[in-house]
Amino acid sequence: MSQNIIIIDGPRLEPKGDIKKLVIFLHGYGSDGNDLISLTEQFYKSLPNTAFVSPHAPFPCGQNPMGGREWFPLSSLSYEEKLAGTSNNHQHLAAFIDSQKQRYKLREKDIALIGFSQGTMMALYVAPRRPKPLAAVVGFSGALTGIETLKKQTKSRPPILLVHGDQDEVVPYSSLAEAEKHLKANKFKVKTHTSPGVGHGIGPDGIEQAREFLIKKLL
Repeated sequence: MSQNIIIIDGPRLEPKGDIKKLVIFLHGYGSDGNDLISLTEQFYKSLPNTAFVSPHAPFPCGQNPMGGREWFPLSSLSYEEKLAGTSNNHQHLAAFIDSQKQRYKLREKDIALIGFSQGTMMALYVAPRRPKPLAAVVGFSGALTGIETLKKQTKSRPPILLVHGDQDEVVPYSSLAEAEKHLKANKFKVKTHTSPGVGHGIGPDGIEQAREFLIKKLL
């Protein structure tokens, strides 16, 4: 695994005054940080003194001629491909989290991750392998990789909320139960929510679940 760190960044929104908490959005395959930063509107009124940042993934998306980004290449959506992608590229996200800790002078328990699809895969790989637990991880329409090494490599257990549409045509809805099973088997506290009739996206019910979860875990 290459340890060369690619410096990433993206759009951010900061409150006036002291910044005491941070939410990091992790976008999906073929998108970029501009996609999820708009979700700030759904959360900021409930999370005072919280900054929001949505970094662009480190690599140009090979299958998006319009200039999207990817955390790792995807072609088959096989478990092996997702495992290789997360395990070979997690260091870029880990370094970004560290840089944001330093930037805002925060602790792990002041920081939450919100991922979508490939961004969720990255969040679920990186967060358990950090030395100290983050405040929360919210994963929309994603999947768990690194299952075989999770027990051995887990260093911290942040609370996790997983949300998935039962009509997801990209990442199978069954991924929700699979992730819940293996995380709970490794003593993670996991809450799940099914969004009825929602495909590969984020429904308003999922947003509300995430908002309530973050209020409990960040404030």
